[in-house]
Amino acid sequence: MKKILTQGFFNRPTLRVAENLLGKYLVREYRGKEVAAMITEVEAYDGPHDLASHASHGRTERTKIMFGPPGRWYVYFTYGMHWLVNVVTGPEEYPAAVLIRAVDGVQGPARTTKFFKIDKRFNGKAVSRQTGLWIEDRGVGIKKTQITKNPRIGVQYAGPVWAGKKYNLKLGSVCVTQ
Repeated sequence: MKKILTQGFFNRPTLRVAENLLGKYLVREYRGKEVAAMITEVEAYDGPHDLASHASHGRTERTKIMFGPPGRWYVYFTYGMHWLVNVVTGPEEYPAAVLIRAVDGVQGPARTTKFFKIDKRFNGKAVSRQTGLWIEDRGVGIKKTQITKNPRIGVQYAGPVWAGKKYNLKLGSVCVTQ
């Protein structure tokens, strides 16, 4: 059974959304076909005081999506060569998002966006079938013991407190429930 996640799923605390995204499926409609893969790694960026978050410097043209309604894509260009995809979480005006770092068979956030052919055209769009990029619950049951929590990757600039937060969540083995 496939259930497309709606705005209500994303309008919750960021760390809870991040944990609940593990085992869900990122789905993209491309040239009349659906491509889907299970989300296996995410990173949370939680609020205006999170020094690893782009929003820690306030609302800018780049980050205004993070201050908007939950359930929108925040897609940005990094290192002058890679697109990365995040989903906005929490209440409006509270800048938070979850970076999709990996899906089953594809490791790394840049490889994930390349695999799904995600670029700036999705920035600010709703997480929905209508936009061609959405997330589905396909009934995969994840136990808390299957999730490893580690510090986020590549955020040393945020200082020891924020760089040390265990906001990187990775899925171990998967148990499918019926």
